[in-house]
Amino acid sequence: MNFILSILFSSIAVIVLVFIPWIGVGAFNLRVFFGIIVPYAAMATFLVGIVVKVIGWARSPSPFRIPTTGGQQWSLPWIKRSRIDNPKGTGGVVVRMIFEVLTFRSLFRNNRLEYRKVGALPKVTYEWEKWLWLAALVFHYSFLVIFLRHFRLFVQQVPGFVDLLTKLDGFMQVGVLPFSGFELPGVYLTDGLLLLAVTYLILRRIYISNTRYISLPADYFPLFLILALALSGVLMRYFLRVNVVAVKELAVGLFNFTPHIPAGIGVIFFIHLFLISVLIAYFPFSKLMHFPGIFLSPTRNLSNNSRAVRHINPWNYPVKYHTYEEYEDEFRDKMIEAGLPVDKQSETPAETGEKE
Repeated sequence: MNFILSILFSSIAVIVLVFIPWIGVGAFNLRVFFGIIVPYAAMATFLVGIVVKVIGWARSPSPFRIPTTGGQQWSLPWIKRSRIDNPKGTGGVVVRMIFEVLTFRSLFRNNRLEYRKVGALPKVTYEWEKWLWLAALVFHYSFLVIFLRHFRLFVQQVPGFVDLLTKLDGFMQVGVLPFSGFELPGVYLTDGLLLLAVTYLILRRIYISNTRYISLPADYFPLFLILALALSGVLMRYFLRVNVVAVKELAVGLFNFTPHIPAGIGVIFFIHLFLISVLIAYFPFSKLMHFPGIFLSPTRNLSNNSRAVRHINPWNYPVKYHTYEEYEDEFRDKMIEAGLPVDKQSETPAETGEKE
């Protein structure tokens, strides 16, 4: 029942976010507020939040080597070691980070534990999570391509790589829809892939019982928000056309800090802009911060040289401690009386006198 409440809360929150600019622009004509003030406020929140979060992480001490490893550590010359999964030096860490950031290598190797009934007894099985890895890879790269494609709206002279990326992404031509006479523009492959990947991630979180049990509104909300953002973008491009020239004029003005609201921009664009602004402002305070966090994670960015280098805790400070010899000197007679072994027998008065 808790997961239903989490889904309802997250979905209702996103629906409310859609209605806010719809009513604000459509009924009250608050174009300056939603077209200028909200985006700037979102970017300011994003930058300040990122800086504060990263500084907090950077100031957190990491006195011990705690890298996550998946192979043989460096030891003796005749024992084959894993240079990437258990790096000894900086070079191995750099290679591992490159694979982690670009290919999600640890997620590719992830397994999911399942309990299955075999007769009357439960049996523990492990299943590969390759579909999760593929969906995450498709989601992130599709989002990256869409983000780069939007650069054409922010600059007068479109960079060459953006043109190339747009041509490669939009090579599919649908043409005129049958029985309607409606001509679709070039279909971007990443639009469909992003929608499919987000939908899969949502359904997987609902379908798998273990994942559903630990899921909170903070897990569903960003997925629903990104889904709404993608749907509004698809509606603008393929069905509810907007004045692209006016949109670019607004975007270039925002980018150059000379903002103004041109005429002819539909409400659907302000909904899209408001959703992306909410996502940007929400980013530093959400689990989406795993993107910059991966570079500051000691489980990823540290080499495993604990056998080669002695690591001393820098937090150590002089502490008055009680050695065993001092402990025995204090309680020797009682230990002997209780029959406990002692390293040094207590001195008798006669022995003391002889020594004197």
